[in-house]
Amino acid sequence: MSYAVDFTDVSTEGLESSPVAPALAGLRANEARYFKNKYDHVFTVEPASKAKKTLAWVSKILADERQIVIAATPLEVTEFEVEGIRMAYVFYQDGLSINVMYTLDDAGKRAVGFKLSDGMEVPEELGSFKFARQKSKLAGTIRGSYFVIKGQY
Repeated sequence: MSYAVDFTDVSTEGLESSPVAPALAGLRANEARYFKNKYDHVFTVEPASKAKKTLAWVSKILADERQIVIAATPLEVTEFEVEGIRMAYVFYQDGLSINVMYTLDDAGKRAVGFKLSDGMEVPEELGSFKFARQKSKLAGTIRGSYFVIKGQY
């Protein structure tokens, strides 16, 4: 069942099995607030088990571009398009959030972003990345990193 993320009343719905569920819920709400404010888009997630195509797309980009295979269990996924940009998010049980920003225009920007929930360790598979810190009222301290996508997906 899909779930419209509420960023005014943050809920751990769908994320209860995460050891950092409140922080991950805050991170998810932070993303929802951004897309509502910038694009007037309602950020709606669904269980990862219902989003195999999106999960496969994100996994393929990670594997092809950087030989990254995420060990954590995916909990929730969303995919949508705003202003010519295909966006996909995967929220993992360990507190990791991965997003793919893929501009549909060939000349546009394309990147994969990683965000770590407050309280989680950097996953081994992302150990080579440097993470910048960002403060969020909803999520506490978010650590983020990214890489530019070079291939066509």
